[in-house]
Amino acid sequence: MNFPVHRFSLRFLNLLLLIPALVSAADWPEFLGPSRNNTSPETGLRKSLSSDGALILWKRSVGSGYSAPSIQGSQLVLHHRAGNEEIVESFDAASGQPGWRTAYPSHFVDPFGYNNGPRCSPLLTEKYCYTFGAEGILLCLDRKSGAIIWKRDTSKDFDVPEAFFGVGSSPVLEGNKLIVMVGGQPNSAVAAFDAENGQTLWSNGGEKTWNGAPMRGWPGERLIQWNSADPAFQKQASYCTPVLATIHGKRHALCVTRQGLLSLDPETGTCNFVYWFRARQDSSVNAMTPVVQDDQILISSAYFRNGSILLKVNPDGKSVDEVWRGLQLEMHWSRPVLASGFLFGFSGRNEPDAQFRCVRWSNGNLLWDRFEGWPNAGHSKLRPGEKPPDFYGRGSLIFADNTLIALGECGRLGIFTTNTQRPEEIGNWQVPGLQYPCWAGPVLAERRLFLRDETLLICLDWSEAPAKTK
Repeated sequence: MNFPVHRFSLRFLNLLLLIPALVSAADWPEFLGPSRNNTSPETGLRKSLSSDGALILWKRSVGSGYSAPSIQGSQLVLHHRAGNEEIVESFDAASGQPGWRTAYPSHFVDPFGYNNGPRCSPLLTEKYCYTFGAEGILLCLDRKSGAIIWKRDTSKDFDVPEAFFGVGSSPVLEGNKLIVMVGGQPNSAVAAFDAENGQTLWSNGGEKTWNGAPMRGWPGERLIQWNSADPAFQKQASYCTPVLATIHGKRHALCVTRQGLLSLDPETGTCNFVYWFRARQDSSVNAMTPVVQDDQILISSAYFRNGSILLKVNPDGKSVDEVWRGLQLEMHWSRPVLASGFLFGFSGRNEPDAQFRCVRWSNGNLLWDRFEGWPNAGHSKLRPGEKPPDFYGRGSLIFADNTLIALGECGRLGIFTTNTQRPEEIGNWQVPGLQYPCWAGPVLAERRLFLRDETLLICLDWSEAPAKTK
């Protein structure tokens, strides 16, 4: 497609703003990759997959957590938990050999019985590594040595009520500002920190931003009457990572809190607009990181038939209009891929209702779906010798080299085309050693694919011409 010069230049500038400085195209330095949209510009990748699978370059036993690794250059950093410690650990990405290791105490216990490890992915820059732990410990480490540069206990500093599943929103960088969804009361859902020293630069989101806004999608769409003593309004944090975007020439930090979509000016923290998006079920969260294309924003949830909404930002940048709403996609924690105007994603809240779907971005039309669920909800870890379900369940995707790389929650790995007429699977493989739940998304860097479950980290050769086994 040919774009007018001015439109192409704006898109290119936006892309540059979204990518941290000095990051190679082959790196995966933060949650959702180099462009923060679970896509990679790498080429020369594997285009077939049989039951023989791919060459395993290395694997290591690791601690618990749902944190995907991050990679810059030759360095891989993983945030995980062993015993009563959260550990930030550096490895050589090519060989898996360990480097530095920084640990600190953690006493987090998941209220719903899930694992007690960190949920957020490390954020790597040329100098620093930023991590956000399950109890809200925000760290800045020296990337070469692992030494602690600064530390913030956000749960104490911002009066954060106990969350449903711990802290699950990865930090993002905007210039010298580290933007973090801390979930504080009464007006600190989101905070910005000086990336060099950790000082608070601004915070916003809560009673002042939401009070009086309409409760979209709820009966009567009554106006919000914020009550900080009400548990329904105490929990502000979500499990969506902020998205930074330029829309109509204005920068937005788009944050989906428990209450819904909140747009803040990343420079000052000033609120641009809010849009209520919360399931009517109390024990519910927003967990899908928004998808942004031009002046449109997709948000989605898998609780209480909340479904998806596509919003269009008005030219003043202060309000949005609804383009479409429906149950075509009910995204739980993973983010769909947007490719050439079509969304591909694993829809469904639980294992039994998982569906792999293709939806048209512009109008929400469901083009195809493929059942991927299995009947025993809350599937336990596979026992030795037990055959995994013949389904992906709920999964995570990467779009790279015109293919979709899919990782299912029991360790099934697959390759799909972006066929919009029907699901077209090129091949699949049950990765040896991976067990339910594989809820951390796959990571791609230097034609190597990195996968993890709650105990194992695996590196695969993902090049088109795989290396020979030694």
